[in-house]
Amino acid sequence: MLLEGKVAIVTGSGRGIGREEALLMARHGAKVVVNDLGAHFDGTGAPTATPAQEVVAEIKKMGGDAIANGESVADFKAAKRIVECALDTFGKLNIVVNNAGILRDRMIFNMAEEDWDAVVAVHLKGTFNMCRHACEYWREEHKKGNVLNGRIINTSSDAGLLGNVGQSNYGACKAAVAAMAIIIGQEMKKYGVTANAIAPVARTRLTVDATPSTAALMGGEVKPGEFDMFSPANIAPLVAWLASDDAAGVSGQVFRVGGRSVWPMKGWHSATRIKNPEAAPWDPAQLGARIKEELAKGITAAEGMADVFAGGL
Repeated sequence: MLLEGKVAIVTGSGRGIGREEALLMARHGAKVVVNDLGAHFDGTGAPTATPAQEVVAEIKKMGGDAIANGESVADFKAAKRIVECALDTFGKLNIVVNNAGILRDRMIFNMAEEDWDAVVAVHLKGTFNMCRHACEYWREEHKKGNVLNGRIINTSSDAGLLGNVGQSNYGACKAAVAAMAIIIGQEMKKYGVTANAIAPVARTRLTVDATPSTAALMGGEVKPGEFDMFSPANIAPLVAWLASDDAAGVSGQVFRVGGRSVWPMKGWHSATRIKNPEAAPWDPAQLGARIKEELAKGITAAEGMADVFAGGL
């Protein structure tokens, strides 16, 4: 099996995409720490262990091994305890999938400081916390000669890669965790660790219950026997492969994934170069004229979230 003998932590895996990732990785032989706080999609409400426990029960029913964990990734010390949960239960850690997230959508002029801080705490700080503790462990083990081929998969979003109205807090975090994967991939290469990011296109609590505009793009109910383009299960195969030893040469990459499709993303790159023909600083007005001339060619034409859906998945 693809992940035989591996130990994985999947945060936010009580429901949706994280749940499907945990289940598929278990089917491929991984032992899984199913981490989920069990709160509402905006982070409010009393935590409950039920979602994580239900996924663990499913994994054990299929003959796999898993343990439920209800710690918050947003807490630095709690995140370390999640890593320790894997070590104490299964003896090692090979894979971290950062999937935990909440939404508090507001237009920038209406966004409260609390809305910003809460989303940043889970998506950005939470991803940092998990990566920080896992990478420290992998580095120390590597020094001992125990190469664990660590794998990090961060969950980004088109809201961060392309932008989306009402999601400056969420989008900023999702752009950041994609950049974090690129940088961690560079930093941890010598320790045999890879880091990548995915931008999933799927039907979840965050895209349906919390984001009506996205829900509308995903259409209505799926007919029996019809392929569900927006099922969270379509995301899991890429994550399972990126978590495997087979993906050793793939690091610092960002992939959009949904339906039947995977899009390797280019990220920020130079669209053109505007260079002063004179060996002197630009005159501001002349520079502005050249910028307008180049932009008029469509070199930076924006790709919107609706464009992703236009060609089908």
